[in-house]
Amino acid sequence: MKIIAPSMLSSDFGRLIDEIELINKSNADWFHLDVMDGVFVPNITFGSPVLDIFKNYAKKPLDIHLMIVNPENYIDKFSSYNPDIITIHMEAVNDISAVLKKIKNLNIKAGLAINPDTPIKHLEPYINEIDMVCLMGVFPGFSGQKFINKTNSRLRDLKNLIESKKSKVLIQVDGGVDLSNVKELSRLGADILVSGSCIFKSKNPSKIIDSLKKESKV
Repeated sequence: MKIIAPSMLSSDFGRLIDEIELINKSNADWFHLDVMDGVFVPNITFGSPVLDIFKNYAKKPLDIHLMIVNPENYIDKFSSYNPDIITIHMEAVNDISAVLKKIKNLNIKAGLAINPDTPIKHLEPYINEIDMVCLMGVFPGFSGQKFINKTNSRLRDLKNLIESKKSKVLIQVDGGVDLSNVKELSRLGADILVSGSCIFKSKNPSKIIDSLKKESKV
């Protein structure tokens, strides 16, 4: 069974605690939390006050996705929210290995995200240092974007790289994931599927989560 991680950026922040409780009661597996700084990506999302709410009310693992520059300056702060995993963008960091080590030294799993225009081969030096690769299906910065179709071939290449290096890293696909592509992404090797608008813009989010779980079976 694949991991379904609702992207909370697409939820209704006017009733955030209700949205968190909806996910708590659903068959979703993780909370996916996008933190954007307006520098690495052209958007600003949320910071400490909102993350405190997730820490206090979420009953499932927190998957914190940092779309920020200089994430090494904030790892200690983000670790205080008790996340299961913290993901950084390889395009936003100078010394990737040092930041990954800093995360893992806090007994938190480390993820490395890669943008659609960054070659998969750039992951090779880190493929045995990380717990998860976050393969972006859209350019980061905004929710609700259309899935970039070349992500499928990139997923295939990533799976081949992981197998060639005998790595146990998990693959997360983030951006544009919905009922039209979840089955194919799962078949190609995705382990974790992040979906936002597909879930929260529907009339019955829990039912959509169930459908994503069902379609992801391969």
